[in-house]
Amino acid sequence: MKKAQKVTVPGLARLPTFCHAVIAGDFIYVSGTLGTQPGSMSLVEGGTGPETTQALEHIATILEACGASLADLVKINVFLADIETFVAMNEAYLAAIGDDPPARITVGRAELALGAAVEIDAIAYKPREG
Repeated sequence: MKKAQKVTVPGLARLPTFCHAVIAGDFIYVSGTLGTQPGSMSLVEGGTGPETTQALEHIATILEACGASLADLVKINVFLADIETFVAMNEAYLAAIGDDPPARITVGRAELALGAAVEIDAIAYKPREG
């Protein structure tokens, strides 16, 4: 059995305490991802909707580095600082994910790093050859 592969995407900001993702067998585990400006630890402006869009763009970039895409997602966890922003998150989420979404949970009233409005982690399934 192959050892799990830790993935860090060059140019994509992260804290030094974790990698962007881990590939373990046919599964890809994406770390909690914020809606930060590309290559920066500063949040995009506009709150929950824009942060959701940006976080999912980062997740798409991470999955691409792992040989997968948003279409391979099987589970997403969304954490909201304010559950009252659920509608804004959901609109941005569906715009990025499309009409065939994976399983998901949304948790509200979370205190998030950098004062973020939203944080998203994900699991993808991408069968490996060999």
